[in-house]
Amino acid sequence: MLTLIREARTDRTLQSLESRFRKYDLVICDEMGYVSFDKEGAELLFNMISTRTGDKATIITTNLPFTRWEEIIKDKVLCSALVDRLCHKAFMVNMTGPSYRVKETQNIFKKI
Repeated sequence: MLTLIREARTDRTLQSLESRFRKYDLVICDEMGYVSFDKEGAELLFNMISTRTGDKATIITTNLPFTRWEEIIKDKVLCSALVDRLCHKAFMVNMTGPSYRVKETQNIFKKI
């Protein structure tokens, strides 16, 4: 997603992308936290997500608790503001337990 945002900025079509992004009923950002954001990337992501705050649904999946988000978003103020917007009027689901992928792989090996 960040690559798409950066390309739109370079092509001077960022406003158009933001407009489309704002109209989506649901946006899912899967596995947030596996790739760190530089300051510029974090700012672009923040701006994009902020356009949806309080208006449209956004789902974020991550293995990192919010207390560790500063590891991927180095700017503490920006990180705090992003978490604040994501948590506002949010419904959070904390899933714990064994990995579904590991369990599925183990089941495959049992059949062999």
